[in-house]
Amino acid sequence: MIKAVKRLRVYADTSVFGGCFDKEFEGESRKFFEEVREGRFVVVISDITAIELEGAPPEVQALLTSLPGEQVEIIASSNESRALRDAYMEARVVGRASLNDAEHIAVATVAGVDVVVSWNFKHIVHFEKIGGYEGVNTLNGYRGPKIYSPREVVTL
Repeated sequence: MIKAVKRLRVYADTSVFGGCFDKEFEGESRKFFEEVREGRFVVVISDITAIELEGAPPEVQALLTSLPGEQVEIIASSNESRALRDAYMEARVVGRASLNDAEHIAVATVAGVDVVVSWNFKHIVHFEKIGGYEGVNTLNGYRGPKIYSPREVVTL
């Protein structure tokens, strides 16, 4: 009996969408969404991402709507994710100015995604921050997602 290969559920924050229109991140960001379209990943976004995208330029907003519906999963923040976000804040993983960054990780964690991708090297994809998120997740009984930049998850 052949088992179907499980597609990774990959949470993409707003920076990955914007990265498609940034010279430094364009190649890997576009490749990531190409691999979403090919079915390698299911891209997961939250209501936080959707709200942030509302303020983005039209071409960034259009990227989300251009993805096949079956390749996109939308998740909502909840009391559970907000409590986990607050636990990150209490542990000083990030400061108050980075509340949305903590919310992205909390929502993704509670939803059980496999991977979070981001170009935010200050508050998300940073070895000290990743360790902080992982520690708080463990203390609160969660298996956290792996956190990478898109560069680390696309096939080259």
